[in-house]
Amino acid sequence: MPIENLARSDVVTAPEDESVEELATRMDESHVGSIVITDGDEPIGIVTDRDLAMRVIGDGMDPSEATASDVMSEDLATVDHTAGFYRATELMSEHGVRRLPVCDDSGELVGIITFDDLNELLADEHMQFSDVIQAQRPEY
Repeated sequence: MPIENLARSDVVTAPEDESVEELATRMDESHVGSIVITDGDEPIGIVTDRDLAMRVIGDGMDPSEATASDVMSEDLATVDHTAGFYRATELMSEHGVRRLPVCDDSGELVGIITFDDLNELLADEHMQFSDVIQAQRPEY
């Protein structure tokens, strides 16, 4: 199944000059753990709640002066919208990330897939598999 069918299309985004304070507020209001930093429709970085804790608070930055570009991860791993489930898990493992922005053929952001989304999908698949086995089991 293509990632585009699994990914969330309601990605929270921000420009690289957005303040860290605003990023934190938006994460809280949107109930997300990351914000994809974009230049137009192209993802150029990501800021996670961990980035805010480690790079802002941990490094003693002034949150009122720091911007997304100061704390974002720039070596952004993305996944093509036509890639499959296994490719997404490979990329997450290779890059040590829990979130992958999903891009279309022109490199524009179309969604995001998270480790938790993939785990939820696996749990659903296991449940369906269990139901099939239970239905096929003879009664004694």
